[in-house]
Amino acid sequence: MTTMADWVEGARLRTLPAAVSPVLAGTGAAVAAGAFRPVQAVLALVVALALQVGVNYANDYSDGIRGTDSAERVGPQRLVGSGAATAATVKRAAFGCFGLAGVAGLALVILTQQWWLLAVGVACVLAAWYYTGGKHPYGYLGLGEVFVFVFFGLVAVCGTTYVQVGAVTLPSLFAAIAIGALACAILVTNNLRDLDTDIIAGKHTLETRLGDRGSRLLFVALLVVTVLAVVAVAATTGRWWSLLGLAFVVPLAGPTRALLAGATGLPLVRVLKLTGIAELIAAAGLLVGLSIPV
Repeated sequence: MTTMADWVEGARLRTLPAAVSPVLAGTGAAVAAGAFRPVQAVLALVVALALQVGVNYANDYSDGIRGTDSAERVGPQRLVGSGAATAATVKRAAFGCFGLAGVAGLALVILTQQWWLLAVGVACVLAAWYYTGGKHPYGYLGLGEVFVFVFFGLVAVCGTTYVQVGAVTLPSLFAAIAIGALACAILVTNNLRDLDTDIIAGKHTLETRLGDRGSRLLFVALLVVTVLAVVAVAATTGRWWSLLGLAFVVPLAGPTRALLAGATGLPLVRVLKLTGIAELIAAAGLLVGLSIPV
């Protein structure tokens, strides 16, 4: 039976890359612009972590009460679906995390005096909840990758740069595309792993629409987009050390071959884990590379 410790371990694999990577990449772009602000960077990290953990809890709650999650699913089990925690407890945890994100976000607004960012924060929380929550969750309509790319790519990376620089720079935009593409690759792997159970449950993810082969090709396409975006970061800044971000391909070489060869079940869990590690490597490479003067 699933325990809280099991769930936390599974959530950790999903949460750290998705939350930390955008802040690292966005901070790298801020350093390149000569405007690194450590307090703002830490607050941005708190917002990202709290939102990502909140999304995990919210998805667990919403999928659990719908009966989408099976106790026999491959990989880390869910709290509500497996009976390890009550739906009410998980829902409270989700909104507790959203509240923490709101407090950190408000601190950022006060520091930057950019009050319009409050609207961005509200949009982030609403998008997080209605991903699988509400009567018509857009995550069930094949729009999950759009949410991930926009909020854990564009908004998170460019937002991290903005609260430090006071502007969205071109390098931050390309870095956001790179991180957003890898975050989407994580979701593609996750949904590919759950393809059969999602079809049975009536959960229409992008992967159920593309099918098995199409989803695997999408994964590769997202890696290509990441490579091009990292190169664009280097080209627009002239800081060619930022090509260190391309080191993300190293841990993905074997997993990508396995995925294209038709890996299913537990082998996909390994691909999922290594894709998360690859996202962190890409972000760290960008941060280090952009921090080295021209």
